[in-house]
Amino acid sequence: MTLNARQVETAKPRDKAYKLADGGGLYLMVNTNGSKYWRMKYRFAGKEKKLSFGTYPDISLSEARTKRDEARKVLANDKDPGEVKKATQLAKKLSVTNTFEAIALEWYSAKVSGWSKSYADYVKRAFKNNVFPYLGSQPVNEIKPLELLSVLQRMEKRGAPELASKVRQRCSEVFRYAIVTGRAEYNPAADLGSALQGHEKKHYPFLTAGELPEFLQKLSSYSGSLITLLATRLLMLTGLRTVELRLAEWSEIDFDNRIWEIPKNRMKMKRPHVIPLSAQSLSALHQLEELTGTYQLIFAGRNDVNKAMSEASVNMVIKRIGYDKRATGHGFRHTMSTILHEQGFNTAWIEMQLAHVDKNSIRGTYNHAQYLDGRREMMQWYADYIDKLLSSSTKS
Repeated sequence: MTLNARQVETAKPRDKAYKLADGGGLYLMVNTNGSKYWRMKYRFAGKEKKLSFGTYPDISLSEARTKRDEARKVLANDKDPGEVKKATQLAKKLSVTNTFEAIALEWYSAKVSGWSKSYADYVKRAFKNNVFPYLGSQPVNEIKPLELLSVLQRMEKRGAPELASKVRQRCSEVFRYAIVTGRAEYNPAADLGSALQGHEKKHYPFLTAGELPEFLQKLSSYSGSLITLLATRLLMLTGLRTVELRLAEWSEIDFDNRIWEIPKNRMKMKRPHVIPLSAQSLSALHQLEELTGTYQLIFAGRNDVNKAMSEASVNMVIKRIGYDKRATGHGFRHTMSTILHEQGFNTAWIEMQLAHVDKNSIRGTYNHAQYLDGRREMMQWYADYIDKLLSSSTKS
C-alpha cells in the first residue's frame, strides 16, 4: 500500500521511531522528536543497504519517489546507488574546494621551502595579479585551453610576453600537480607555448658589435633610475637572464672572491650558478650597495623595497634610449656569445657563463669551480672591450 500526501503530513511522533512504507523500498522514518526522513531499503551484492533522500517537508512525497525510481535504475545497471550518490557528492565538493586557486596555493606550499623569499613572492604575485582574478574560482579540472590562453594573452597585450611565458610554465606545473593528486586529468597549459606570441621560441632582438658603440653612448646618457641603469649594465657584463639578475639578493655577492653565487631555485636549469665578476661589474655592484645595500634585494623596487624591480625595467631603459624592438635585455646574451666566439674564447667557458646545458658528455658534469679562472679572464676581457667601445663612441 502506498502513502498519500495527507498521511505524510499528519504522521505524528510516537514513543519509538517508526516507518511508513510507500513501496519499492521507499519509506518515511518518523522519529520521536517529530523529524521525518526519507529512506530507501535495497539489496546489492547480497547485502541489505539503505539510502537517504533527505527530510520532509524539504523533500516531498513525489520528489522522494523520483529519487527512489532513479536509484532503482542505477540498481538495474548493476551499480550500487549508495556508492553512486557518494561519488556524486564528492564530485560536487571537489568542484567547490578544488578550484584552480586552491590547487595553485597547495602546489605553492609544497614548493616554497626550496625557493628564496624574493622568488616565492614573485610566483605568488604573478598568480594573484594575473591568473586568480580570471580562473581562480573555477574547478581545476574544468579549465579549457582557450580560457587559459585568453588569460595569457592579456599579459602579452600589455607588453609582458616574458611574464606570459613564465606564468604558462607555472600554470602547467599546477595542472600537473592536480593530475598526480587525482584532481584533474588534463593539462591545458602544456600545448599553449606555440599559441603565444613566440616568447619561448623566438630569437630576441640583439645588437651586433657594430651597433654597440652608439647604444653604449646613449645608455651612458640615460637620466632615469640609476638602479635600472646599473641593472642594464650588469646584464650586459654578466650574461645573466633578466630574472636571474632581477631577483638577486646581496647575500649572493662575494666581494672578496669576486664571484656571484646564484642559487639553483632561480636558475632556468635548476642548477646553482657561479659568475666571476669583472672589475666593472664589481664597480656597478658597489654603486648599487650605496643605494640598496641595507635591503635584502639588490634591485629593490621603487615602491616596495621588499619586492624586486619590475621585470620590464631593463627593457624600458632600452626603449627610452631609442632601441625599442632593436634590443632586449635577454638579447645581451646573444651579443656576448657572438663576440666571445668570434674572439676565439673556449666554447665551454662561454656556455658555462651563459648557464647553458652542455650536450658534450665530456663536459657534461656541472662543477662550480669548472672553468672559473678561464671565465674570469674572459669576462674581464669582455668588460674592457665594452668600455673601449664606449670610449670610442664618445670620441667620435
